[in-house]
Amino acid sequence: MTECITNPIGFSSVSRKKIQADFNGGKLTSDAGTLLLREVDRHLGLIDQLNDCIPDPRNQALVIHQQRTLLAQRIFGIALGYEDLNDHQTLRDDPLFQTITERGLRDEQPLASPPTLCRLENRITRESLVRISRIFVEQFIASYGPTPPEELILDFDATDDRIHGDQVGRFFHGYYDHYCFLPLYVFCGDQLLVSYLRTSQIDAAKHSRAIVKLLVTRFRQVWPQVRIIFRGDSGFCRWRLMRWCDRHDVGYILGLAKNSVLLRHAERWTTRAEERFEQTGGKQRLFGEFRYAAETWERPRRVIVKAERLSQGPNTRFVVTNLSRQPHALYDELYCQRGDMENRIKEQQLYLYADRTSCHEFLANQFRLLLSSAAYLLVETLRRIGLEGTEFAHAQVPTIRLTLFKVAARVCVSVRRIVFHLCSSYPWQELFRRVAARLRAHPRGDPGFG
Repeated sequence: MTECITNPIGFSSVSRKKIQADFNGGKLTSDAGTLLLREVDRHLGLIDQLNDCIPDPRNQALVIHQQRTLLAQRIFGIALGYEDLNDHQTLRDDPLFQTITERGLRDEQPLASPPTLCRLENRITRESLVRISRIFVEQFIASYGPTPPEELILDFDATDDRIHGDQVGRFFHGYYDHYCFLPLYVFCGDQLLVSYLRTSQIDAAKHSRAIVKLLVTRFRQVWPQVRIIFRGDSGFCRWRLMRWCDRHDVGYILGLAKNSVLLRHAERWTTRAEERFEQTGGKQRLFGEFRYAAETWERPRRVIVKAERLSQGPNTRFVVTNLSRQPHALYDELYCQRGDMENRIKEQQLYLYADRTSCHEFLANQFRLLLSSAAYLLVETLRRIGLEGTEFAHAQVPTIRLTLFKVAARVCVSVRRIVFHLCSSYPWQELFRRVAARLRAHPRGDPGFG
């Protein structure tokens, strides 16, 4: 039987057989694996909580697209790799999107258009943004369930978010050499706590003391005995922040920018490393420590020096800390581990499109940053729980997206069921089943989920 082809697209023949294609396949989706991500959201209640943070001033009697549906449409779209609002012009008809947004297929009407989604972003208020930011901290606390953590290491870092227009908050940053925003991120391990958009004419550590104070206060309300360590590069080495940590029993380990005084203090180790390099011709690493106070500091503090001599030349580094472990252990086993945070920021900026801050209004751009953060929270929870013990336990967002989410399926809708017939040749069927089973094993709203 010959199928009817409408407006065919022609391709090279195979064994004298014509190859043609069209876009009339019916109810199909290429993103069926997102059903797993929807299960994560149902357990966390994340989108419901975000929805509760945002007042809806519309006349509800005339509303077609509920606000929760708009949020789900946008967050799941980001997680799936659809960075632009314009993508939803066609995604609004995708049966998968109509299902995971919980509007379902009950009326067979399309989801929200790009202009409707844009209006949601541009009516956000500062108060709503503050409430949304609290949700990420509360989700982090809930992830531990009844077992409190012994130690929390809070990683702070800033990055550039390039600006492409005359947007509110537009400033030129000399270090990055372009116009940009300067978002501040806070992670604990792989879990995101804070994503805070800032203008770029400020110090990289701006508001970090206030944020660490809020986080420490909240964590000690629920975990009075928890040890907390603040970790950051030299951009966060500010004496007021260190003084606050000293007074509130918070550990810190921070990069310290080189200067002539520090290099003079470190001469005994750098000279020895140079001598050994000349003798052996191989890389040398020595660690030492001394007390040091910059002119603005109220007292001397412990400084660790890494005196390293490479074939390319000296590579001397300094960190300041109030922790008591041995210098090499503090530097190699604690401070250097902060580099993994850069991978988490890359997941946010490159793969979940936190850099798509192209709205004119600053608050709308902060909201976009938080929407990307919500997408990250869902994917990270899936990775931490569903993929634990698998070869993808430490996979980044694009790998998880390609492996689990991008699955073709035929969608059959009846009065009682919505059935997704996934591709029979999908290579990760057992992994998919295992992840789905793990998510089903946790009842909805279980505080121990995660």
